[in-house]
Amino acid sequence: MLMYPQIDPVALQLGPVAIHWYGLTYLAAFGLFLWLGVRRLQHPPFNRMQGPTAWTRRDVEDLLFQGVVGVIIGGRLGYCLFYKPAYYLSHPLEVFAVWEGGMSFHGGLLGVIAAMLWFAYQRKRSWLQVADFVAPCVPTGLAAGRIGNFINGELWGRFASPELPWAMVFPQSGSMLPRHPSQIYQFLLEGLLLFVLLWLYAQKERKPGQVAAVFLMGYGAFRFIAEYFREPDAYLGILSLGMSMGQWLCVPMVLGGALLWAWAAQRKPQA
Repeated sequence: MLMYPQIDPVALQLGPVAIHWYGLTYLAAFGLFLWLGVRRLQHPPFNRMQGPTAWTRRDVEDLLFQGVVGVIIGGRLGYCLFYKPAYYLSHPLEVFAVWEGGMSFHGGLLGVIAAMLWFAYQRKRSWLQVADFVAPCVPTGLAAGRIGNFINGELWGRFASPELPWAMVFPQSGSMLPRHPSQIYQFLLEGLLLFVLLWLYAQKERKPGQVAAVFLMGYGAFRFIAEYFREPDAYLGILSLGMSMGQWLCVPMVLGGALLWAWAAQRKPQA
């Protein structure tokens, strides 16, 4: 068995200012989005657009800024509504205590969707086109976030066999029994694997909405699988049908992605 290395969450201390590893992973996620977004401009159909409809680096930068706002607001509100609604209803001011932790991917996704809708409205572009542009640039940011989870020693996995070579003991879990390092599983599945598959898929011409649909199906499926190895939240546990809250939130993602892909495949191209 491996022992969790107890990594100091503070990467650098400059007097009273503490720079946390988790904050650095967020910066890495945003930097990767900008880097990939500029390269996404070379993919069809964006590389053929000219005139006022052409995509530029400025568009990528503006999308990043609005997406960051959407991630923070949506991620926090999603956590409060999906995971602890009764608590935050009784303590509404603590919704703003983001420094205490508590972010939801599915809430962050809704925040990003809202940001993309606003961006599309501002630029007078198709929302599906914006979603297709953004989707392949997201998984590397998710991978960076899972590294942050591992460094913080949070969101550990369920109990594992001691014979599993990479089984790991997380003392902060309150148990010295071996567990799955589920943060690493999610890093590999929702992050790296999803990025490779989606980036390759997006390099060819697709119907509007299909790239975004593959992201929804891919993330939902990979997260659903990873949840079998991740310890459910103690205050929620396992819900109906033996599924966790994370799995239940993935079901509409997969179904919605499949419906969007099928609808986009049958949709006639616009002039």
